[in-house]
Amino acid sequence: MARDVSLKRVTVLGAARSGIAAARLLAARGAKVLLSEYGAVSPGALEDLAGVDIEIEQGGHTDQVFESDFLVTSPGVPTSAPPIQGALARQIPVYSEIELASWFCPAKIIAITGSNGKTTTTELIGHILRSAGRPTTVCGNIGTPFSSTIDALTLEHTVVLEVSSFQLDFIDSFRPDVSIILNITPDHLDRYDFDMDRYAASKLRICSRQAGKDVFIYSMDDERLAAFVRDTRWKDGPQALGISASEQTASPDNSDAAGYLKDGSLTLNIDNMEETLMQPNDLALRGRHNVYNSLAAAVAARVVEVRSDVMRESLRSFEGVPHRLETVREVDGVRYVNDSKATNVNAVWYALESFSESIVLIAGGRDKGNDYHKLAPLVKDRVRAIISIGEAAETIQQQLGPHVEDAVIADTLKDAVHLAHLLAQSGDVVLLSPACSSLDMFASYEDRGDQFKQLVSNI
Repeated sequence: MARDVSLKRVTVLGAARSGIAAARLLAARGAKVLLSEYGAVSPGALEDLAGVDIEIEQGGHTDQVFESDFLVTSPGVPTSAPPIQGALARQIPVYSEIELASWFCPAKIIAITGSNGKTTTTELIGHILRSAGRPTTVCGNIGTPFSSTIDALTLEHTVVLEVSSFQLDFIDSFRPDVSIILNITPDHLDRYDFDMDRYAASKLRICSRQAGKDVFIYSMDDERLAAFVRDTRWKDGPQALGISASEQTASPDNSDAAGYLKDGSLTLNIDNMEETLMQPNDLALRGRHNVYNSLAAAVAARVVEVRSDVMRESLRSFEGVPHRLETVREVDGVRYVNDSKATNVNAVWYALESFSESIVLIAGGRDKGNDYHKLAPLVKDRVRAIISIGEAAETIQQQLGPHVEDAVIADTLKDAVHLAHLLAQSGDVVLLSPACSSLDMFASYEDRGDQFKQLVSNI
C-alpha cells in the first residue's frame, strides 16, 4: 500500500540521477522537498527540475536538512556523511531511494544483488521476461533510478531491479517478491570500515522483509551465503532456492538446490520437478561465472512461470552488457576486450578465467582495499603482460608484476593501450579489467570503457 507523504517535509541528499528522481517522485506525491547537494548541481539537473516545486541548496548541506520528517539518501552519499550522521543522531529516519520507490510500486519486484554479476543477471532476467511477452522494467543500480519508473508501472509489470549494498543500507519495508544474492566477496570495503561482516550484512538485507510466498535465490557455493541460509530460522520467511555450478547439489539431501549442473547440463529442480534446460556451451555468455548468472536468471524466470523454451532461446540470444567482457575489435590477430565494469578483484578473476588465450592485462584505478595476490595463480597461468594505471598502479606491479614476462606502469589509458598494442602478439587478448574504481582518472566506469573503446578504434 502506498504511503501518504503529502505535506511531509523531506530532504533528498545528492542531486545525481537517483536524487533527482526521488525528489520528483516526492514532489509529485505532495511532499515539501529540499534537494541538498554537497557540490554544485549540474545545469542538466537544474533544467530537469525547472517548474517542479522543489527547494534546492547546493555547495554544502545546511542545518535545514534536519528540519525534515525524513531523509532520502542517494547511493553516492556515504553513511559517514555529516547529514546522515546528524539525522541519525536526531532520530530522523533515513531511507534509500529504492525504499522510497517501493512505497509506490504496484508491480512485482525481482531484486538482484551480489559483489559480481548483478548487472549481467539483471539484464538477462529482463531479456527473458521481455522475450516471454511480459511488461518489464529494468532499473536500479544499473542506471535508471527506480523512482523514475513508478508512474509507468501497472499491476501487470515486473520490475527487475539491480541493487547495490549502498542502496540496501537504508531500507526499511522494501520487500521484493523474488530476491537474488549471487555472491558476497570483498568490494567497497572502504565504505564499511574494511569490515567484511558489515558489507555482507548490508547485502543480506535484501531478503530481510521477505515472507510467505516470497522467494530468495542464493549461491550454495558461496560459503557465507550457504551458512546464512543454514543458520537462519525464518518464522515466516521466504522460500530459499539455491544455485550451484557443482554437480553435488543434485543429491536428494540438498533440498534447496533449484538450479545446478547435472551430467554437465544446466538443470532446474523446483517443486521437485527436475528438468534439463540446456548445455553450458549453448549459453550466449562464456565463463563459469556466467553459468551462475544464467542459473540465477533461469530459476527466477521459472518462479514467475516463464516457459522453458523461452528461457532457452533467451539464454542463447542474450548479447551481454556494455563494459562487461565486451569485444571491441580485432587488430592484427589481437582481440581487444573492454571489461571496465570489473571494479573488484573477483570480477577480474572471472574475466581471466573466461579466456584460454594469452592475455595482456590493463588494470588499475582507485583502490578500494584490494588484495591483488588472489589473482596470482591465474595471472601466472594466463597473463603475458600487465600494464597498470592510476592510483593502484604501483601496488599492482608489486603484487602481480613478478608473475608475468612484462610489467609496466602507464601514465594514461592512452599510453596503456599503446603499450598493449606493442606487447601483444597475434592470438592474444588485450583485456581492460581494472579491479578498481574509475574515479581517480574518469567520471565513471562507463567513461573509462568508452575511452578505451575509442582508443582501440584509433589503432
